[in-house]
Amino acid sequence: MSLKSYDVIVLGGGPGGYVAAIKSAQLGMKTALVERDKIGGICVNWGCIPTKALLKNAEVYEYIQHAKDWGCTVENINYNFPDIIKRSRQVAEANSKGAEFLMKKNKVDVFKGTGQFADAHTLIVSDAGGKETDRLGAKHIIVATGARPRMLPGINPDGKKIMTSSDALIVKEVPKSIIVIGAGAIGVEFAYLFNTFGAKVTVVEMMPNILPVEDEEISQNLEKILSKKGIEILTGARVESLLAENDGISVQVMHKDSKKTLRADQCLVAIGVQGNIENIGLETAGVITEKGWIKVDAYYRTNVPGIYAIGDIIGAPWLAHVASHEGIICVENIAGKETHPMDYDAIPGCTYCQPQVASIGLTEKKAREKGYNIKIGRFPFMASGKARAIGERDGFVKVIFDAKYGELLGAHILGSEATEMIAEFGIAKTMGASYKEIGATVHAHPTLSEAMMEAALNAYGESIHI
Repeated sequence: MSLKSYDVIVLGGGPGGYVAAIKSAQLGMKTALVERDKIGGICVNWGCIPTKALLKNAEVYEYIQHAKDWGCTVENINYNFPDIIKRSRQVAEANSKGAEFLMKKNKVDVFKGTGQFADAHTLIVSDAGGKETDRLGAKHIIVATGARPRMLPGINPDGKKIMTSSDALIVKEVPKSIIVIGAGAIGVEFAYLFNTFGAKVTVVEMMPNILPVEDEEISQNLEKILSKKGIEILTGARVESLLAENDGISVQVMHKDSKKTLRADQCLVAIGVQGNIENIGLETAGVITEKGWIKVDAYYRTNVPGIYAIGDIIGAPWLAHVASHEGIICVENIAGKETHPMDYDAIPGCTYCQPQVASIGLTEKKAREKGYNIKIGRFPFMASGKARAIGERDGFVKVIFDAKYGELLGAHILGSEATEMIAEFGIAKTMGASYKEIGATVHAHPTLSEAMMEAALNAYGESIHI
């Protein structure tokens, strides 16, 4: 089979891979993308996008349940869960088709199939049956094969009683009861989703707090709110066994030095991800992996000249926007453009339950561990006129500044639209803004974003409304 030559080949069409391919083509390099499934990867098809569609359904249903609070009367409140799932799949499909269009628009050649290194500069593309369909060569090959849900040792999900997050996206009905193992963003989002639609939800988390990577004060307050909604939360609980039984599942946990057996109809395992490093010929190409992830430098170069890796395959943080930005940096460096390494202390993280959680930079604990003398500002949404007007008074904004220079070290939001608001703090951090710049920026009234200004001023005793 003849070799098809390119300047850049991207292996994997998720948010890291397809963005890298587009950027490569925009910079004038002949580019190919190899993807065995749908363009957009897990994020578009089985992660970020369909889950947000489902969570919006939950939010709407929750609003309708409280119609009386808004002076409205709604009788016979109900939902059709298959239609809810159908809508989320339609949203995902539309986004995937949009990404396919961008490939054509930017003249990226897409090869459907599984890619495998034959050597450091050659990829063999095979169809689902393992038959070779194409042989591609390039000076630069970017690996962006992503990650998949990690499971508990010895546990095999059946997609029904024991589910991964992908399985949970296509359930035909809401379970009467479900145990969610893992209280990171995925676990908390699904816990909120199923609870809103009437399931009895129990969350089991090994760490002392839910959303363990978030600021403790934020996660503790979210736990109180979710508990009020009826979600049972067990933190500091280690899973010892998970069994599928005739009438459901049973989970044995060690919680506060005592064993506890939990039972439910179904179980969702959301304990993280593992890299898709198998069966792509990394060993053949000589690429070094470490603890299941590809090892790279600041410009995403592996140990083999001409081979790069971006996104989930290189390890945490496992976020779509991180993968996309890594792809851009990687390709710009390949093209000889002036670029700079990613600042991983300025990555926004978001959880889309209600109320939402969003953060950027250091938590209070991390800032203290790094030896900073800090000033902390807070502003509760119950003191916000806009939050009161729209009935979203839960939560607060918390900001952390270096007391010596006034530098913004971290920002944390628990509240409605937190995932949209965090971008302002992202710009502030990128621009090196201090509390003075944030506090002196005129924020429209009434808006939720006023809380960000007030929190910054509060750190220095200058807040007006608290």
